[in-house]
Amino acid sequence: MKRLIILSLFLVAAYAVNAQSDLNIIQTDAGKISGTVSEDKSVHIFKGIPFAAPPVGELRWKAPQPVTSWDGVKECTDFAKSPIQGKPNEFGVYTREFLIKDEPLSEDCLYLNVWTGAKTSAEKRPVMVWIYGGGFVSGGTNVPIYDGEALAKKGIILVSVPYRVGILGFLAHPELTKESPNHASGNYGLMDLLAALKWIQKNIAAFGGDPANVTIAGQSAGSMAVNSLVASPLGKGLFKKAIAESGASFIAGPFGGTTLKRAEVAGVETAERLGATSVADLRKLPAEALLKQFGGGPIVDGYVLPESIGAIFAANKENAVPVLTGWNADDAFLGPLKNAAEYTAYAKKKYGNKAPEFLKLFPALTDAEAEASQIAISRDQIFGIQNYTWAKVQSAKGRAKIYVYRFTRRLPATEAFKKYGAFHTGEVAYVFNNLKFLHRPFEPIDHQLANTISSYWVNFVKSGNPNGTGLPEWPAFNTATNQVMYLGEKPAARSLADKAALEFMVKDVK
Repeated sequence: MKRLIILSLFLVAAYAVNAQSDLNIIQTDAGKISGTVSEDKSVHIFKGIPFAAPPVGELRWKAPQPVTSWDGVKECTDFAKSPIQGKPNEFGVYTREFLIKDEPLSEDCLYLNVWTGAKTSAEKRPVMVWIYGGGFVSGGTNVPIYDGEALAKKGIILVSVPYRVGILGFLAHPELTKESPNHASGNYGLMDLLAALKWIQKNIAAFGGDPANVTIAGQSAGSMAVNSLVASPLGKGLFKKAIAESGASFIAGPFGGTTLKRAEVAGVETAERLGATSVADLRKLPAEALLKQFGGGPIVDGYVLPESIGAIFAANKENAVPVLTGWNADDAFLGPLKNAAEYTAYAKKKYGNKAPEFLKLFPALTDAEAEASQIAISRDQIFGIQNYTWAKVQSAKGRAKIYVYRFTRRLPATEAFKKYGAFHTGEVAYVFNNLKFLHRPFEPIDHQLANTISSYWVNFVKSGNPNGTGLPEWPAFNTATNQVMYLGEKPAARSLADKAALEFMVKDVK
């Protein structure tokens, strides 16, 4: 009997060791990879996994191509280089923790990262795919606050994915359209994301993930990309849920989705400015020469986006998935601010007989009130009306639930940063439960809020519903009650306070 007990204990111990080492080497569809583990050994981390061929040379401005397989074990222990873009300099409230590492950039940038707390490949953990922001002209996966270890410890797998930005990710040109088998050009950045999602479908099970339970998530331009993927027919079957933080493209605007024809005209003009008479000439130019010539953003190209996002949703052609979306109280980008008198004069000139209604919604009895109104206007014009419209459209359809939040916590800051309040991107460190990466005087309430927000996000990734034990109840949005979750010092659901202002701004932008 003693021998049987000893043998049983030995087998249990051997199984435990094998279970812990099951993810030390992963077999992907292109070859074997190894990674690292977190300091406490609970999370396996793989950085710089190739999911598509380097989009360089003749592959510049082409859909991502398959990875060339390799022999042996590829070490995936460090982030790959970020996409070609302008040098990441600190500005405003955006200190180094919000930016990619200041390092050489590269066109060879299609490498993703995985954080998994699974012990074996059989676990089938839910997967969250993170898509960075940056106005479609900047960004990368190595931003400190995007570290996935804390979320992995809450039971999901975090995958952060890159995409080409700026001119390299979104240039349209008649020659590019002609050479494409899909008769479209311009959405290379979105196609990178689709390629990454296909890679996840093929490979995430080896990391202990469930390819049938994938949630795409992003912030700012990343949120707009999520909106585009939900609308795109090419996204069908690649994800089951979506999280969109501060960004969508339902209403015409700077990221509303230009037409292919207009984008092609802009592409020809870009080529002329660069002295290029053909796409072949453009492909010969060094990437650095292209950087300041072109912005970027999704295009209604007839392929990735057959129609505008608004039209796709109106026709019930979107991927009907549960959505968690919202925006921040101070999601604003401002130029010089007007004082109360200047602001009032501007309102009367712009809105005429509607000025009294406008000034009631966005008042300016004092200079301080005028400043607050201008922040609200900027927030609503760029972000609020987009995510609010998504909430209205999706809830009215009833095909899938949508949960809406408003992040209101004014991040603790030194005097220089206090004016920014609950600024654009401010919620991301809370979502990732990564306050430790920000050098700010956080209070106990911030750590509680980060745990609450990250738990809501993780619950949604797991089940499509953010609610869970110990969390304030978060009702799905509907246009009868307009309930949204206010994420601040005391998270609570209540009716959207500025619905009338958002409705006014929707009509004004349209």
